[in-house]
Amino acid sequence: MSAKVIMYSTRFCPYCMRARRLLKNKGVEFEEIRVGTGNELWQKMEELSGRNTVPQIFINDESVGGYDDIAALNQIGELDSKLGLYSTQ
Repeated sequence: MSAKVIMYSTRFCPYCMRARRLLKNKGVEFEEIRVGTGNELWQKMEELSGRNTVPQIFINDESVGGYDDIAALNQIGELDSKLGLYSTQ
């Protein structure tokens, strides 16, 4: 079963674009909450993540950080298991 993924982002942030691409390349469906349009959404993201930069990514309600963080998890082979993906290798 795949994980519930939520990404707080802005439209043109380069790190948000990279995070979108990484998740899409993995075939992961995710909910994207654009925080650039409202102060309330940005404040909610900060409360949940403890950070004030985008993107902020949550997997099964666990804050896993931003693009650099999920890229690092991917590099060491831990992102797929967090996402509920299973390698065929």
